[in-house]
Amino acid sequence: MELTHINEEGRAKMVDVSEKYDTVREAIAVGSISMQRETLEKIKDGSISKGDVLAVAQVGGIMGAKSTSQIIPMCHAIMISGCDISFNIDFENSKIEITATTKTVGKTGIEMEALTAISVAALTIYDMCKAIDRGMVINNIMLVKKSGGKSGIFERKAL
Repeated sequence: MELTHINEEGRAKMVDVSEKYDTVREAIAVGSISMQRETLEKIKDGSISKGDVLAVAQVGGIMGAKSTSQIIPMCHAIMISGCDISFNIDFENSKIEITATTKTVGKTGIEMEALTAISVAALTIYDMCKAIDRGMVINNIMLVKKSGGKSGIFERKAL
């Protein structure tokens, strides 16, 4: 398999997508953040002093998706047509599961935007709760589904 982000001199380059066709593209990524049960309860009860943790994390995740090309060196700036983030509070395993769905119509990408949305949402949760729980762990950020483009559909097999 050829690495498309390497030029003839062996240096990094941004891939030229000018000859590609626009297609509808969608990506779904997941991740989680584990924490103390007490922290999880405070998030659910809305008693974290910095505010509504999940509302802020949702906005942060969307902002992260929109900023992907500014923080990942070779990512193209793309027009995101949609981004949604959902949270599942899992008391049994003391974690919050995060799902991000991103969409675009374009020549490239949308996976990195979904993965960045998960990362920033999880980091936002960490930031808002670190005063009471510095032991939180961000886990298992991964692409679970991608459609559109030349490579077609990718769907992760069950873990």
